[in-house]
Amino acid sequence: MGACDTCSSKETCNSKKEGSCTRLLPAQGKIKNIIGIISGKGGVGKSTVTGLTAIELTKQGYKVGVLDADITGPSMPRFFGLQEKRATGIAGEKEKQLIFQPVISTSGIKIMSLNFLTEVEDEPVIWRGPVITGVLNQMFSDTAWGELDYLLIDMPPGTGDIALTVMQTFPLTSIMIVSTPQDMVSMIVKKVVIMAEKLNVPILGVVENMSYIQCGNCQEKTRIFSKKTAKEQAQYLGLPLIAELPIDMDLTESMENGEVERYIFNTSKYKNIISKIV
Repeated sequence: MGACDTCSSKETCNSKKEGSCTRLLPAQGKIKNIIGIISGKGGVGKSTVTGLTAIELTKQGYKVGVLDADITGPSMPRFFGLQEKRATGIAGEKEKQLIFQPVISTSGIKIMSLNFLTEVEDEPVIWRGPVITGVLNQMFSDTAWGELDYLLIDMPPGTGDIALTVMQTFPLTSIMIVSTPQDMVSMIVKKVVIMAEKLNVPILGVVENMSYIQCGNCQEKTRIFSKKTAKEQAQYLGLPLIAELPIDMDLTESMENGEVERYIFNTSKYKNIISKIV
């Protein structure tokens, strides 16, 4: 299975007739499926959902990579407790080409992030859109991904340059949207949904994060952000509800300690996510 088989534009693309693909492809390796994970605004747990989905796919035996496409706010190195690591580069086949070696997590997930390429983790990226887009393209195409069943792209929130670049340029299989249970958030997420539809990018559905807090004794669920159910929010977006995830303080602590891959989270909550992707 090649990039054309999973690309969201395969039905309308003329590349087979013209003999060349208009989508950006990795210089090394072969990726069977590329899933973009996006939100309408920041702070909804999109990167957390990306990381946990990658971990669960890996537990099920799939070869997984994660591309941290949130160039100005990269978080995947810290999520996996790899913030002290740095990516290395080797000479590519083309003149002056540098191929990045991704950082590999404890469970074998291949990760590429801009924070692996900078000396100081908290140094801000003060670049304009075209430069950011160029760096993202290079991180995708010039990383030695090897053989992957799934590459998850942690996209920045909103409908800006990076989201447009990924949806138009990368051979996406589909995208998954992460939201939280507030009308304001749903309104902003709706913009992302409309954008993806206009660009003919398949949407798997929506994951509602921080949906509730569950009592450790009686298991009662308390919704703190909205009285509306996750299904009602999904209906407003016109998308199937993939999963509703609770606020999990133990999970938060495991991420802060860099031990998320050793944290035994409730995999049943991610069953629907994985079944939608696989």
